[in-house]
Amino acid sequence: MIEFLSYEFGRRALMAGLVVGLGCAVLAFFVVLRRMAFIGVGVSHAALGGVALGVLLGIDPVLSALVFSVGVAWLIGAIGGRGQLSEETAIGIFFPTAMALGVALMAGTPDYRQSLLSYLFGNILLVQRADLVLAALLVGVTLIVVWGLFKELLFVSVDEETARASGLPATALRYLLLTLLALTIVSAIKVVGIVLVSAFLVIPGATAQLVAPSMRAMLGLSIASALVSVLGGLWMAWILDLPSGAAIVLTGAALFFAALAGRRLVARA
Repeated sequence: MIEFLSYEFGRRALMAGLVVGLGCAVLAFFVVLRRMAFIGVGVSHAALGGVALGVLLGIDPVLSALVFSVGVAWLIGAIGGRGQLSEETAIGIFFPTAMALGVALMAGTPDYRQSLLSYLFGNILLVQRADLVLAALLVGVTLIVVWGLFKELLFVSVDEETARASGLPATALRYLLLTLLALTIVSAIKVVGIVLVSAFLVIPGATAQLVAPSMRAMLGLSIASALVSVLGGLWMAWILDLPSGAAIVLTGAALFFAALAGRRLVARA
């Protein structure tokens, strides 16, 4: 790992991984509590449509993915919130439609396969300084908002109906959470890719939920799990010559199964 960090790209990769891991871990806490895992899958995969639009229009694909992802997240929230369709049904419509749009638009670009694979699976070793700055900005906005509205977001996540009855703007908070989810997904595209970011938005929170004695402990353990996943995944990718995004997610999955096994052993004791 010391050799890896002796290279500038290695240091950038580590910083990007830790920044994105922190953002994903905080959102994973709310995703698990609100049972929003499928929404994370839908929005992350829909981001490919935004990436393709950016490539086609000649603008930054990450910025176009940001606008597109926020729009899709709001549409899912609007359709699900009005009771016309369930959120799962709305996701089942937007997820394949936006992803198919992305593939169709990218098919006309010269480096179609390379671009598609890059955004689908990510490559943290190719993260540039501008990518790092953008990820830090998006994650920073997310953390500031969560810090300022933590109690309200937690209340809505645990019991939305009671929160609404208590006078909280539950609908606005739900849209805010969807927006933060989209921001975090876009910040992680270059690190773990569109396909794997949905896992990174669930696994740290699920791991923490298995062992945490309280909500605050769950948040702390979710962050710790994500950061360990980044460090362990980068080390494993460097040693075994594996794709970095996949290695990070696999390390997180190993932590989850270790926590699950530990919980079962304690329950049997």
